[in-house]
Amino acid sequence: MAHDNDSFIREVNEELRSDQVRNAWKRYGTIVIGIAALIVLGTAGMRGYEYWETHNSSQSGDRFIAALRLASEGKNDEALSALGSIAENGTGSYPVLAKLRAASVQADKGDTAAAVTSFSEIGKDSSAPAAIRDLARLRAGWLLIDTGTYDQVSAEVEVMTGETNALRNSAREALGLAAFKAGDFARAKQWFEAIGNDATAPRNVASRAQIMLDNIAASGKAP
Repeated sequence: MAHDNDSFIREVNEELRSDQVRNAWKRYGTIVIGIAALIVLGTAGMRGYEYWETHNSSQSGDRFIAALRLASEGKNDEALSALGSIAENGTGSYPVLAKLRAASVQADKGDTAAAVTSFSEIGKDSSAPAAIRDLARLRAGWLLIDTGTYDQVSAEVEVMTGETNALRNSAREALGLAAFKAGDFARAKQWFEAIGNDATAPRNVASRAQIMLDNIAASGKAP
């Protein structure tokens, strides 16, 4: 008899648990399904975005290489058109790289004013990597040595002459040459000496700086 009672109690308990599960599912089943669906959709969306990003980046890379090939073949107008398209709708780092290369193509074409403007704009673009901005400013400054004033060169590159900037000696050389061209030999001497006093200056830059210092000393136009 006791055994029958135990069996009966177990059956009742199982029924109660089943009823509890059914009631809980009725109350919360929709929420559980919704959460599961969100997890699945979120995972699928992330994988889809990763594929889209990789696919588009690969396409931009192919387009960039094709544009470089056009430039190397001297097809400057076609290269500029292709690079402009990448700058407008490319992905990843390719838009800013396309702008930088397009500015170089403009310089190669002899359109120095347009190239300076392009390089200067990249140098002021806060969304571009710092190294790219510095390189663009340096290119603008060097182009301006022949076509602009000392102040214009200074506006582009003097910010880069600090001791921690990797391109400081190239910036100092641009300023020294611009000052020399302007007839300001004292200022030119200061910039070339700054290069000579920098033990980390590249050998070719230091050698050119010493040649300019010798020329200035021979002229007798700077103390």
